[in-house]
Amino acid sequence: GIEGVLEAYHRSLRSVQLYGPTNFAPVVNHVARSAAAVLDGSQYFVLLIITDGVISDMAQTKEAIVNVS
Repeated sequence: GIEGVLEAYHRSLRSVQLYGPTNFAPVVNHVARSAAAVLDGSQYFVLLIITDGVISDMAQTKEAIVNVS
């Protein structure tokens, strides 16, 4: 569950260095294109974004989320 995801995130913080810029709009759009390619409804996609809180393209990310929702 979500506890496992958060545990994995905290473990990974010990071995990675966070740096920017952090741009999520391209990721949102990429996942949306992948989801749109599945036309028969046999799959669904969940995009979980875990961040350090600094999103460099906040306006573009919000726009991307609204556009693909």
